[in-house]
Amino acid sequence: MAKVQFRKMKESDIEAVMNIDKRSFPKPWPEDIYYEELNNNNYAVYFVALVDNKIVGFCGCWMILDEAQITNIAVDPSYRGKGYGQGLFQYVINYGIAHGIRLLSLEVRVSNVAAQRMYKNFGLQPGGIRKNYYTDNQEDAIVLWVNL
Repeated sequence: MAKVQFRKMKESDIEAVMNIDKRSFPKPWPEDIYYEELNNNNYAVYFVALVDNKIVGFCGCWMILDEAQITNIAVDPSYRGKGYGQGLFQYVINYGIAHGIRLLSLEVRVSNVAAQRMYKNFGLQPGGIRKNYYTDNQEDAIVLWVNL
């Protein structure tokens, strides 16, 4: 059985996170954005999921007052379907609750049914549509919310 851990992301994790980002999204974030988020954004908190000490997923969020906005979340394609994304998302929720977060929101592609199913299992509900949200193909995003 693989050993799974979750922890805050460090600068030394950026290369591994970027590799997952590139394998997961049509327009991955540039490297400098991760450095900026970790070092200069006082609202940003990023986490990684490790399996046998290998980074297999990551999640970022902005926590402002009592609200959290998920900025991005991904699991390496070769590790999907094993519950690591759910574990990571639960870890982020627990961290948020422990730090006074009462409302969590995120955007998800209309076509990403697997992610929508996972989020709904955590109680997130649709709150609206952001038209042409994704710049790679102008796909709409569903805004999901949950009171924690």
